[in-house]
Amino acid sequence: MSAEYDIAETLDVKGASCPMPVVKTKSAIDDLAEGEVLEVLATDPGSVSDIDGWASGTAGVELVDQEEGEDVYKHYVRKTE
Repeated sequence: MSAEYDIAETLDVKGASCPMPVVKTKSAIDDLAEGEVLEVLATDPGSVSDIDGWASGTAGVELVDQEEGEDVYKHYVRKTE
């Protein structure tokens, strides 16, 4: 786990498939304050590109990092505005 950012909240979408990880990530990020980071735990390999694409095309969010584990993909999304 990187010490570069503090996790404000962890969203567990393990077992959910596209588009639910992105839908739930968007909903959770809306509840955060500016600058806070959301950790998303997913098991869908497609979530890597889905969340990357969503963050790239969405104002006010930034994909800070993604980690691919054996069974779980971790995504770190910061609310920027």
